[in-house]
Amino acid sequence: MSESLSFRVVAIDPELAERARRERRSPQYGHPATVERAKGYGPCRQCLRVFRQGEDDRLLFTYNPVPAADGLPQPGPIFVHAEPCAPFDAEGVPPDLRGLPLFLEAFGRGSWLVRRAPVDGGDIAAALASLGDEPAIETILIRNAEAGCFIARVERR
Repeated sequence: MSESLSFRVVAIDPELAERARRERRSPQYGHPATVERAKGYGPCRQCLRVFRQGEDDRLLFTYNPVPAADGLPQPGPIFVHAEPCAPFDAEGVPPDLRGLPLFLEAFGRGSWLVRRAPVDGGDIAAALASLGDEPAIETILIRNAEAGCFIARVERR
């Protein structure tokens, strides 16, 4: 990816988040979902804003960011606001992700890991550019560098 390459940061599907809220289960796996007061910053995987610790209620459920046809599943825990929130749908990097401890995972066909790249100083655009124009990269996931959990997907434009 070059500096001039545009990209889009994509949150989880709002319908999937709403179904998890309504059913209190993981829509993909059926595992129970739980609600708790935010003890950490998150962020919410739908609006991509950090949680207000000690104030926001958040729903925890199992989520797989890898589509079934794309290879090996990577299920793990994610949080969304317990109450509906506006999904992130804007250009560029969500402001609340800047400065968080993040890393990027770049995958090729069949969810084969091509590269991991840390996001230094919260500059996700620079980290994406550092992946270069590798044609083997098909999917990029943003993950929390402390917990390892999925935050968002990156799509090339």
